Amino acid sequence: MPKITLLGAGSGFTSRLFIDTLNIEGMDSGVIGLVDIDKKRLDIMVKLMNRVLKVMGKDKGWKIEASTDRKKVMPKTDYLISTVEVSGVQCVRFDNDIPLKYGIDQCIGDTIGPGGVMKALRTLPAFIEILEDAKKLCPHALIMNYTNPMSIMSLGATRATSQPYVGLCHSVQGSSRNLADYAGVPYEEMKWKCGGINHMAWFTELTWKGHDLYPVIIDAMKSKEVYERDPVRLEIMKEFGYFVTESSGHFSEYVPYIRKRKDLIKKYCRKNYLGGSGFYADMWPASRVNRDKSNIEIAQGKKEINTAKSHEYASDIIEAHLFNRKKTIHASVPNTGLIPNLPLNGVVEVEVLIDKNGYTPTYFGNLPEQVAALCRSNMAVFELCAQGILANDREAIIHAMMLDPLSAAVCSPAEIRQMAEELFKAETKYIPNWCNKKPVAKKLPFRRGTAKTKKAMIADIEV
Repeated sequence: MPKITLLGAGSGFTSRLFIDTLNIEGMDSGVIGLVDIDKKRLDIMVKLMNRVLKVMGKDKGWKIEASTDRKKVMPKTDYLISTVEVSGVQCVRFDNDIPLKYGIDQCIGDTIGPGGVMKALRTLPAFIEILEDAKKLCPHALIMNYTNPMSIMSLGATRATSQPYVGLCHSVQGSSRNLADYAGVPYEEMKWKCGGINHMAWFTELTWKGHDLYPVIIDAMKSKEVYERDPVRLEIMKEFGYFVTESSGHFSEYVPYIRKRKDLIKKYCRKNYLGGSGFYADMWPASRVNRDKSNIEIAQGKKEINTAKSHEYASDIIEAHLFNRKKTIHASVPNTGLIPNLPLNGVVEVEVLIDKNGYTPTYFGNLPEQVAALCRSNMAVFELCAQGILANDREAIIHAMMLDPLSAAVCSPAEIRQMAEELFKAETKYIPNWCNKKPVAKKLPFRRGTAKTKKAMIADIEV
């Protein structure tokens, strides 16, 4: 009887992921583990999941274990899923508004840039503690992470644990369906190949019945109806040759071309997820409250439950591993030569085979150099941020912000350092103590007789 434990049970993923799992043929019994430090939200999800089990006719075979203490639920877990959010509501305005003072205009701000780095500072240390507990309490569990910033979380995770791990997202599944729609072809008949990094993977092959679909989509984007659905991504595709996996709003933050001037934001960005300034900071707190309200209504039977399977990958992993029904997904994993022209110490998003043996990443090959370069620009930020968190190095965190493509397009290094210090101060309660302490400059000991005269130094140069 499998046990599936989800950390951050108050999130929007919980009911969806378990409904998907309950749809697996043969999954008639098991244990649902729910963990959230917010007892009120946890209680809501327990009631909601009890209703889901009843509606789907699974209430006799499945049981729920729930606690605010993960150590009470994690033992005997076979599949550990993390969707944790660390102080997001309390910090989302700081993540957006302080960088905005310096001209750094973010739409989402949870993957890269000042917002993404600060979210990593709050979240990765907590996730590493979770992984340490997993080694002791459920050492054989397959681990899945849904929390952003995905690449930084995955870098830290794969360096902190030897347990099987993947970082999961829905951008590949969603974007491939977008492309079929834009091209006007049946999704099931479209063939494609996609690889890169999370939120910046590229469809390097895209065909239907042997025909290249890129000219079709280039032609389709001339239609205002099509163009307005995805302006940033379609522009990037037109100029760089390939379609990218993350939404226009998200992607506009990952490159230096779009959000550095107001006229460019006006030209290419639209409202909400299409690039609205401060969209996530404005939307997220109210959205969280509304989601809780909706979950209460579902738990009380006032709203219907959609019991159809989604295209999230967690249930595919569970089904393939538990029943040895081979499946492939796209996930973030260490770059063990899978994409040779991306840093081999980084994490990449490629196709991964799932079966009874767990996760087996597949070789992708080199990306076209122009899009590989865009990936590398982001990976430098991820690497320095992960290094900084693992080594308690605040300078590495500041350097990560300095290398962010959007920040660098707008600010000087000195301005970025000043912004980082403001962010550290504003979020001091939610980030590690070592990041709150400015390093004290050490005075070098003065030694007589070591300084060279100006004449001697000139002589050295001439020699």
